[in-house]
Amino acid sequence: MNASGAPKGIVPFYKERGNCQPRAVTGLFRDLKWWAMAVTLGWWHLMPFLRWDRGPGAPNQAILIDMPGRRAYFFDIEIWPQEVYYITGILLMSAIFLFLMSALAGRVWCGFLCWQTVYTDLFVQVERWFIGERTQRMAFRQAPLSAGKLARLAAVNVVWAAIAAACGIGFTLWFGDAVTVLREIFTGEAGALYVFILVIGGFCFLLAGYARERVCVYLCPYSRFQAAMLDEHSLVVSYEPWRGEPRAPAPVDKNFAGRGHCIDCKMCVVSCPTGTDIRFGNQLSCIGCALCIDACDAVMDKFGLPRGLISYDSSHNLDARAAQRPAIYRLLRPRIQVYIAILTVAAGVMVTALLLRSTTDVNILHERSPLYVQLSDGSIRNGYAYKILNRVREDRSFTVRVTGVEGAVMDVIGGAQGVSETRFDVRRDDVGSFRLYVSAPAASLRGKSMPVVFELTEPSGNTVRTTSLFAGPE
Repeated sequence: MNASGAPKGIVPFYKERGNCQPRAVTGLFRDLKWWAMAVTLGWWHLMPFLRWDRGPGAPNQAILIDMPGRRAYFFDIEIWPQEVYYITGILLMSAIFLFLMSALAGRVWCGFLCWQTVYTDLFVQVERWFIGERTQRMAFRQAPLSAGKLARLAAVNVVWAAIAAACGIGFTLWFGDAVTVLREIFTGEAGALYVFILVIGGFCFLLAGYARERVCVYLCPYSRFQAAMLDEHSLVVSYEPWRGEPRAPAPVDKNFAGRGHCIDCKMCVVSCPTGTDIRFGNQLSCIGCALCIDACDAVMDKFGLPRGLISYDSSHNLDARAAQRPAIYRLLRPRIQVYIAILTVAAGVMVTALLLRSTTDVNILHERSPLYVQLSDGSIRNGYAYKILNRVREDRSFTVRVTGVEGAVMDVIGGAQGVSETRFDVRRDDVGSFRLYVSAPAASLRGKSMPVVFELTEPSGNTVRTTSLFAGPE
């Protein structure tokens, strides 16, 4: 025993594990994991089929990343490539929310919601269907090769491959109309989509079927930095050494006087999907799935002992109970308040940006080669690429006027010539690209360059002003 009452032992950073063969358990946390699996897989496979009416000519899939159309749709929200900052905001909020979850309850994401955990859980259940429980699976692995063994291995791998293929297909449905894409996949018309299905499904098959806990322990970066997000009040899967030690085999008379409640049955270890012995304390390999809690509680019930030898608890409360002090869980501690504040600010910025979002955006690019041209009459001409983004689902006409340079006029390629004001028609939900030249008398220039303003007036009367430069000789 060490000073804290925990059992002595060295937990190596790396050891060759092979595939863990966790024992099936029942209880609260096992039920929560089944529900989490149903929700996550349901979201992954069914959400692309949810419809959302955006009007004629618009995609009617509620959530869609339309690569050919270069749009992302989330119900009523439509994100253009020029609005990549919204994606940045979503990623920032997701990261902070993950930090908040970790500070509150450790690796609860890893234990219940991570795709690696969900699919590994499902793949292990397939093994149980075809091979049996933990001891049967372990014996099966050691058994000599035979026709029966090959047949069961083939059955397991075929079902794994089907699940992995469904995972890959589910991925592709988010990037096109789900009904159309699904039909093309099963009629051989999907083309390059088969490559994505093979890649995503192949990783699912290898990581959930054969790599398993190695991904959580050795490959996942989250396990490396999660300790920096925990404090003494974070809820993690914990063992109470003051109550469990000294451990010994189960007494025949069920008399636990003068000894700990742990009977060293190792049910907590064999039920763990990563093979972690939580009795050595919080470890990098523990994913917080809490199946060891269900396993230990079942043993405590069998011997008439109080539950909670292993539980979701904080190190502060463990120390408090060991010293017979009241256990108190502090929820709104400083780091939690910081995470909530950052989330609130980020969400507020995102919502404000969406509410104030303009239905029109203008991009203008000054031609660099040549920077300017001096015409035969002495006037100076500059070239521009002018783009209007029409985010409204109706065709619109915009009035554009050039100001800022005295005597400036526009020549639109394929349009009006020698005018200071003209109209541009842009189709609904599209980008109108126009090439134009602005000419002005040389006497109008003040210095090597000066600002020129393009005023765009929407049909509603709103004006969008965009400034560029008008260059000339020294």
